[in-house]
Amino acid sequence: MANENIVIVINHAEIGQQLEQAVLRPAGYQATFIAERQPAEDLIRSNPPDLVIISDQLIDGDGLALVEQLMGSFPNLPFILFTSSYNPDLAVKALRMGFADYFYAPFSPGDAIAAIKHGLERRRRMEQWSRLEARRNTKNLQKRVDGLEALQRIGRSVTALLDLETVLTAVVDAAVELTGAEEGSLLLLDESSGELYMRAARNFQEDFVRTFRLPIRDTLAGQVLRTGKPITFDEKTPQKIKTAYLVHTLIYVPLQVHGRVIGVLGVDNRHTGHPFLEDHLTLVSALADYAAIAIDNARLYSRTEIERKKLETVLTHVEDGVIVVDYDGRLLLANDALRAAFGLVEDNLVGKPVRDIIQNVELLEILSDDKGMHPFRSEITLEDGRVFNAQMTPIPDVGLAVTMQDITHLKELDRIKSDFVSTVSHDLRSPLTAILGYVELIDRAGPVTDQQREFIRRVQFSVNNITALINDLLDLGRIEAGFDARKEIVPLPAIINYAVEGMRSRIEEKAHNVVLDVPDHLPPILGNPVRLRQLMGNLLGNSIKYTLHHGKITVSAQAEEGQIILRISDNGPGIPPSDQPYIFDKFYRASNVPSDTPGTGLGLAIVKSIVDNHQGRIWVDSTLGQGTTFTVVLPVADEDL
Repeated sequence: MANENIVIVINHAEIGQQLEQAVLRPAGYQATFIAERQPAEDLIRSNPPDLVIISDQLIDGDGLALVEQLMGSFPNLPFILFTSSYNPDLAVKALRMGFADYFYAPFSPGDAIAAIKHGLERRRRMEQWSRLEARRNTKNLQKRVDGLEALQRIGRSVTALLDLETVLTAVVDAAVELTGAEEGSLLLLDESSGELYMRAARNFQEDFVRTFRLPIRDTLAGQVLRTGKPITFDEKTPQKIKTAYLVHTLIYVPLQVHGRVIGVLGVDNRHTGHPFLEDHLTLVSALADYAAIAIDNARLYSRTEIERKKLETVLTHVEDGVIVVDYDGRLLLANDALRAAFGLVEDNLVGKPVRDIIQNVELLEILSDDKGMHPFRSEITLEDGRVFNAQMTPIPDVGLAVTMQDITHLKELDRIKSDFVSTVSHDLRSPLTAILGYVELIDRAGPVTDQQREFIRRVQFSVNNITALINDLLDLGRIEAGFDARKEIVPLPAIINYAVEGMRSRIEEKAHNVVLDVPDHLPPILGNPVRLRQLMGNLLGNSIKYTLHHGKITVSAQAEEGQIILRISDNGPGIPPSDQPYIFDKFYRASNVPSDTPGTGLGLAIVKSIVDNHQGRIWVDSTLGQGTTFTVVLPVADEDL
């Protein structure tokens, strides 16, 4: 019992040493005597003793004031007041402050020991009370912690599990355990019958759960369903009041999804009158929210799964080939058409690198990283000669999708058409030349009237148009057939200057302001100079033709990241948005072009073929009434060349 640590803080050194050496140590206590206030306070705060004996006046301060400060930090530490003489007023003040005991000089060892034992006993009782109070508080806190842990566990189940049966059963079990109820049930509304049925239950007989039906009218659960507000029920004797079975106490709370009540979660006591508290209602309401979320998630998942299966069926059986890869180049989906096209017979291909599955260089090129930021279209030729039109489309947060349509028959038709056009064009050139020659000789054969001269002019105009059309068709055929495959290092600024100078007369005729922003130090490109000049001439010619008098045309070029960006802009009438996707098609002319404006509708198709033949890209930006800009991107020639 002894061996407690006691600190003596008295301003009389003789009395302090007497207490330490003659009274406390022989009684088995560890005693420390300190005469000054500050060292005593430092010792007590750094190493709290079991008891403190202190006088009202210290050498360097007020002892009562020091005790008042220390009591705030150490409420269980007992203090005993010592005075040099009997002072009942001071004793009363000390006891009111919270001192455990009081003794004064002269004193006997028994007086001091009795006061110390009383102080230590008081400390023991206070510590015992603190432990009991802490245990009671801890029990309440533990219940709250258990409730929070159960809610957290159910919350994880709602987000991690798609098995609705498991989640709802866990919700009902948690409601019963956290409230101490005898039974629990989760009732859902049957839309067809308008009744409530048990979707999950705890401590109910299986036959009762299977056959249970509760009408909405004149029932507590139905009232919760209609009002969306919880109901508590507490009776000393069991009552069968709007519940379909006898209960003492009950809680019903609504299950709400998007503001609509779809069911009721309830706990009850049938055999005891154990009351439910406000905390129980809060917990059950929180569990009902989790159950509602789980039901809503299950319904959404069910609908999503149905739609996914529909989409999977469509993708699997569609005749177009479809392949989807993630951003790391791993296969996510390949439908039957694509598997058949590339001979993929293995079943477990999902997740494998697409480069290990497919060897077709053209498809792998489409799926390469440098094309992953924008839609891309190309053609793929298989080993068996079939040709597919492939379009790659980036899918945010998924990867890249490529759809492939078999255009072999279209390519064959295009080849037949091209051969036919080429043959007819060649065969027409000779008679057209003859017609034009004879028409020009009419004037020399004799005088003609003004009307005849107008007829001759119209014949010449028509023959020239047909000849231009034939020349464009032959040029387009040569480009598409790859007859201009031979290329050389070409300085683009010189090509641009030649094209502008070649159209100087047309520019001056319409008084256009042509602005050139083409640096002389542009890197060269690898290309066919004749075709590149034709490209530039066609684009510049269109701007001159369709821009009104005194218009502005700007030609600019710049080098950027291994490619040259060429732009031809004008402030002409612009191209309608509905026409812009088709302006590079053969024989297509915009809907706002006047009918008397000459042209074959092949100029931009030739430009597109030349750009494609040079591994470049071209697109148009146009606004009605403001103008048009054609942008051409061509790769810079390899420095090694």
